[in-house]
Amino acid sequence: MRTLSLVLACLAALAGLLLAAPEARAVEAVRVTLDSQAIDLTPAIERYRSDGDLIQISTAPGKDGIVRRIAVKARETGARPDWMVFALTNDTDEQIDRLLVAPHFRLVGSGVVWPDLGGSRIAAITASQGIRPERDESPDADQFVITLDPGTTVTFVAELRTPNVPQVYLWDQDAYRKKATGLTLYKGIIIGIAGLLALFLTIVFVVKGAIIFPAAAALAWAVLAYACIDFGFFQRIFPVTEAAERIYRASAEAVLGATLLVFLFAYLNLARWHVRYSHVALIWLLFLGGLVGLAVIDPPVAAGVARISIATVAGVGLLLVVYLAIHNGYDRAILLIPTWLLLLAWVVAAGFAITGQLHNDLVQPALIGGLVLIVMLIGFTVLQHAFAGGGIGNSLVSDTERRALALTGAGDVVFDWDVPGDRVFAGPEIEGQLGLKRGALEGPQANWLSLLHPFDVERYSAALDTVIEERRGRISQDFRLRSAAGPYYWFRLKARPVIGTDGEVVRIVGTIADVTEAKIAEERLLHDAVHDNLTGLPNRELFNDRLDAALALASQDPRLKPTLFVVDIDRFKQVNDAIGLSAGDSILLTLSRRLNRLLRPQDTLARVSGDEFAIILLSERDPDRIIAFADSIRRAITTPITYADREIFLTPSIGVALHEAGAVVKRDDVVKNAELAMINGKRQGGDRIEVYRPTMRSDRGERMLLESDLRRALERNEIKVLFQPIVRLEDRTVAGFETVLRWDHPRLGRVAPQVFLPIAEESGLIVNLGVFALERTAAELAAWQQALVVEPPIFASVNLSSRQLLRHDLLHDVKTVLARTGVVPGSLKLELTEALVMENPEYAAQMLARIHELGAGLCLDDFGTGYSALTYMQRFPFDTIKIDHSFVRQMANGRSGILRSIVRMAQELGLEIIAEGAESEADALALAEIGCDYAQGFAFGEPMSILQARQLVGAAPEAA
Repeated sequence: MRTLSLVLACLAALAGLLLAAPEARAVEAVRVTLDSQAIDLTPAIERYRSDGDLIQISTAPGKDGIVRRIAVKARETGARPDWMVFALTNDTDEQIDRLLVAPHFRLVGSGVVWPDLGGSRIAAITASQGIRPERDESPDADQFVITLDPGTTVTFVAELRTPNVPQVYLWDQDAYRKKATGLTLYKGIIIGIAGLLALFLTIVFVVKGAIIFPAAAALAWAVLAYACIDFGFFQRIFPVTEAAERIYRASAEAVLGATLLVFLFAYLNLARWHVRYSHVALIWLLFLGGLVGLAVIDPPVAAGVARISIATVAGVGLLLVVYLAIHNGYDRAILLIPTWLLLLAWVVAAGFAITGQLHNDLVQPALIGGLVLIVMLIGFTVLQHAFAGGGIGNSLVSDTERRALALTGAGDVVFDWDVPGDRVFAGPEIEGQLGLKRGALEGPQANWLSLLHPFDVERYSAALDTVIEERRGRISQDFRLRSAAGPYYWFRLKARPVIGTDGEVVRIVGTIADVTEAKIAEERLLHDAVHDNLTGLPNRELFNDRLDAALALASQDPRLKPTLFVVDIDRFKQVNDAIGLSAGDSILLTLSRRLNRLLRPQDTLARVSGDEFAIILLSERDPDRIIAFADSIRRAITTPITYADREIFLTPSIGVALHEAGAVVKRDDVVKNAELAMINGKRQGGDRIEVYRPTMRSDRGERMLLESDLRRALERNEIKVLFQPIVRLEDRTVAGFETVLRWDHPRLGRVAPQVFLPIAEESGLIVNLGVFALERTAAELAAWQQALVVEPPIFASVNLSSRQLLRHDLLHDVKTVLARTGVVPGSLKLELTEALVMENPEYAAQMLARIHELGAGLCLDDFGTGYSALTYMQRFPFDTIKIDHSFVRQMANGRSGILRSIVRMAQELGLEIIAEGAESEADALALAEIGCDYAQGFAFGEPMSILQARQLVGAAPEAA
């Protein structure tokens, strides 16, 4: 009973395993005959995937029609392999032995993306009956000897190592042996040819050294390596594992793609066509180099990318070859077209093969042979370049040939004049360039003379005649020939005579070269040397030359009276600072065009410096008309210029130097006279026309002396600070003072401010004077405020100049003075004119805001006389405005509308109003009536000393 129970338990366990194993339907058997040499079993096999290490198979029905079931267990317990099932039938009366062959690698059907790179396919085969299939060892395929008994149907179950089995064949052993022998011979021949080709191209590279030869040799070695790996030759010499073989195969394909790219780049010399070709090729090459490293990690991915790259190189290469051959006529590209078309056909065939559309067994070796053939054609193409021109480049040439080659390389044209026969020969290149008929320049010398520029005929003929007469010498002559279209071209003739046996010149032989571009460049350089490169006007050098010529002609012809104008744009530097240098250049260009339209052909306009123009006027002689012309210059410049939706207003200072009849005048004197007149006009505020007077030279000397004395005036305590009262109109009390400077010169007495202040402005001394006035005023204001406690506190104002406003030290000076004196915030006012503020409103707004933050008051002087905009006025932190005295005078004449509008606007802006120029009680009453807060003028007192100011406000006088 115990034995029976054990048997039943074993049977139950076996039944459980069978029920748990996957079941497969019965397969259809393939009939095997005695005369069948090769049967493709690939379509007849069935593939299965098991979830365990056991598979249950329904066998193919035998002669009795019974379908049996067998269970096959994997070699390793717990494994889950793939399975392959097929059945064979032997309905003959004899035993049949066949060889089952499953190749490790098959290019056909391997795929493009993640291709199958080979490996062992079948681990073991189990037969449903009969003799067990035995493995026949082979490095190229999994081979098993299968025996079929007579009249049997046998089902075979094969355990697979990989899910993919590209091909399974059942071969007659003798037929397979013959086929393998034939393929081995073919493979050996192909490898031998590839090896010899690679070795030969390497030798050519060593001999020639050009870049195309190592590129071609590298491609040949890559094809040889690919063929050795694909044919299994490499694996027989160096036995490797299956994983290493896949790495080598993927690396070989990547190297093949890289060398093909290198050859295309080197052969076509793509670097000469565009630098981008070099960049693209380098990036592509680095990418393919990276594939070799990727092949170690993931061979299928590397092989797939390499295959795509090879196809891309073939396609893009064909486009490049055709483009360079058609558009550029590149001889290398033309010669490569047949070979590259064959390469593209090979790529297409390889694509059909790896995608399975071509599945013949001979496709794979045929593709390798075709690749070797392509490399052989590439080698022939390279060799053609290797030895092309070798006879000229390497063999000895005659001196005549060498001279002919040098002449061709230089691009010169032969010139030959048969003097006795009067026949000229010149290369047809000149006739083609000039658009003349063939032979137009051949024949008599007169044919050339008719085409020469009229200015060159005499010089050209004289050069030839001199050589003929002297029977020696050399000709180097530039001349112009007229083209059929009309323009002239410059040519340079270099020739020498050939002397005959009689001692006479028989020929003049030389070369002609086109020098038109060089002549144009020379003329451009000459033009640029004497013309302004912005406006195109004559520069100072050409202007001086024309002025010399005009003065020389005037000394001989009394009817000529050249007049010189020097025109300087007032405050142009501020314009540049405000709107930029490029805008300033545009304005200068506009002004040059406006001025040029005023001139006649005999007149000259020149740009002699940055914003300074000069005019030589010859078309007018009458002084009145000359002054009228100067006024037209002024109007042309003062007309507003529109730039970037804004109007730019400019004014000129114009100096005029009239011609002195009968006087011998030098050019430098005339220029200095005009410049003195211009400077004199600029000192008087600009926008003036000044005619030179001899007294201007003495004025200039006196001005220099004044400037010298002014530099020592502060040290000598010659500068005095005076105060002019500002009265509150409401109660007629003194509200403050305006500081004015006076200079008590030891020799000249008191010098008026309008005399020494412009000198101080030009020389930069105004900065020291301004700091002096600021410190004295602040100190005196502090004394007043300490002595008088009034509300609002008394104030004082100090004028600022443009040089002070542009100095960043102004903030430090104001801060220091306010901190040292301790005056009431806002009571020390800094006065700026409207014109000064509007020279650079953006910068002024920033500076004034910082000054206001320091605690100083701000007063806008001469309001209404400039071009200020209300939008800017709202940005400036002014607390007081001063109305110019011209509006007060208009009020006396009954015209007070503008003044009322200004007062009303200031009141709306919250600004205090001081009116200048109140000379009478009537003016004071009228100003109070329209709403002015303060007034100053002779009606309330002239500028007074510190002592007088203290007495006026009631402060103690002893500190004076």
